[in-house]
Amino acid sequence: MEILIAIAILGGLGLVFGLILAAASKVFYVETDPRLDKLNECLPGANCGGCGYAGCGGYAEAVLKGEAEIGKCASGGNECAQAMAEIMGVKVEAMIRKVALVRCSGYRSVDASGKELGAKRKGEYEGFHDCMAASKVGGNGYISCKFGCLGFGNCVKACKYDAISVVDGVAKVDSEKCVGCMSCAAACPRNLIVPVEYDKHVLIACNSHAKGAVTVRGCTQGCIGCSICVKVCPLDAISIDRNLAVIDYTKCDSCGLCATVCPKHLIVDTMAGTPAEIAAAAKK
Repeated sequence: MEILIAIAILGGLGLVFGLILAAASKVFYVETDPRLDKLNECLPGANCGGCGYAGCGGYAEAVLKGEAEIGKCASGGNECAQAMAEIMGVKVEAMIRKVALVRCSGYRSVDASGKELGAKRKGEYEGFHDCMAASKVGGNGYISCKFGCLGFGNCVKACKYDAISVVDGVAKVDSEKCVGCMSCAAACPRNLIVPVEYDKHVLIACNSHAKGAVTVRGCTQGCIGCSICVKVCPLDAISIDRNLAVIDYTKCDSCGLCATVCPKHLIVDTMAGTPAEIAAAAKK
């Protein structure tokens, strides 16, 4: 009998509290704009932060309030942007797909004669396997080039799409997997990673603004500002800015001539092959 009474009391309390919660939900109900759920459905849910917000939900809310522009979601791309624009009843220009580029050609390797290629090391680094930590030792890091990739993969850890890896001591992007969120760029302490348009296949993979003589001492593959690429370009699309070759893509037609004459093989034509293959073809 006592058990039945206890059950009845608990059941009664549960009913009372349930009625109180139901009443409270109606009293404190806040009506939400149905467009918010639709905007969230358009987004990929990667929460990569490429839009400048902490997550997809934050970006969707900002768009709804008119605080953010449509088209900031690199992961979702143009399809996402157009879908969000339709929900908001506006028109936006088509998004141009961009991918990350690691501006470093200092791959650590050894040629047939045993000579070390790439960025030269000041010594063996035995500290934390972290780019930020490595950049603090020995005066700008354990490699001689203060502009080069340190190769400990902070960018790899930041990428949610498995689009970047470290090959021979230098980060390398798989442009087919990359969505251009640039989380890798935010993780790089040397600001080596920049966005480039997906269809631009002639790229300058160097970030060194040091004078030629200094660059040669630090890396066998760094830009020395020799201007050979500038002279060979038929469209005046390349210039030297603070000892570093720079491509103006509004003029460049991706002919690839600059890649064939670069003595350091750091101008890469991804349609023609690797820097080594380009160099071999240029000698023929």
